[in-house]
Amino acid sequence: MDPITLRLVAEPLIEQALREDITSEDVSTAAVMPEAHAATVQLIAKQAGIICGLDVFERTFQLLDASARVERHVAEGAAVKPGDHLADVYADARVLLSGERVALNYLQRMSGIATETHRMAALLEGTGTTLVDTRKTTPNMRVFEKEAVRVGGGTNHRYNLSDGVMLKDNHIDAAGSITAAVAAARAHMPFVRKVEVECETLDEVREAVEAGADIIMLDNMEHDVMAEAVALIAGRAETEVSGNVDEAKAAAIRDLGVDYVSSGALTHSAGILDLSMKHLRLLD
Repeated sequence: MDPITLRLVAEPLIEQALREDITSEDVSTAAVMPEAHAATVQLIAKQAGIICGLDVFERTFQLLDASARVERHVAEGAAVKPGDHLADVYADARVLLSGERVALNYLQRMSGIATETHRMAALLEGTGTTLVDTRKTTPNMRVFEKEAVRVGGGTNHRYNLSDGVMLKDNHIDAAGSITAAVAAARAHMPFVRKVEVECETLDEVREAVEAGADIIMLDNMEHDVMAEAVALIAGRAETEVSGNVDEAKAAAIRDLGVDYVSSGALTHSAGILDLSMKHLRLLD
């Protein structure tokens, strides 16, 4: 993760997670390790996948012990398999015990998303279609989950509502029409931002093209209708396929020649990658 983003955006969220897990003291650790003692523990893969979140994993321990360090044996984004020794963590034993769950929660979640993204991106290789994520992220986890998509081989869509204009059905209903909504967006926003319009029918696609949309999202359309839409747009706007995009649908749209395919499943439905911290050892 970019170090500035890690410091300014991610670190306060990590601190909140640690405070959630330790409201007064870690009673288990305080009982067995009442005094500071240098120690090390191994990070082990228990499942095959793409590792992501090592910077976040390390920073979690460093927030509890500034001298904590992670000696990595794999790089961010590396493919790992069960039994791989991924890293050694060095810190006060109390910090290793108290920070373990939060650090692993981030690393497992980010690695799970990176793994799912890697699988789906592979299905689009050679097509010219870019896989992007959505805002369907876990509250207070967006910075971590979008980083995981990037590490897994995907691309980030807009980060939040301030990033760009996306006119969905309810925006269009509020404005009265696609044409009115696009005109209002052009009048309001800075010239550096693009206007994207969500379309569910060919008539809506025609109106969006005529209104001058920069990107047209083909939302929940049948395959043959999407093919007609791409032909209708004819390069006058960028194209994005969206709507319940899983691995099967990603593979099925390879022939359409769209610019982007967006998938909320990358973040809202990805599982975790099974990882574990094992073999804690006190150092002399």
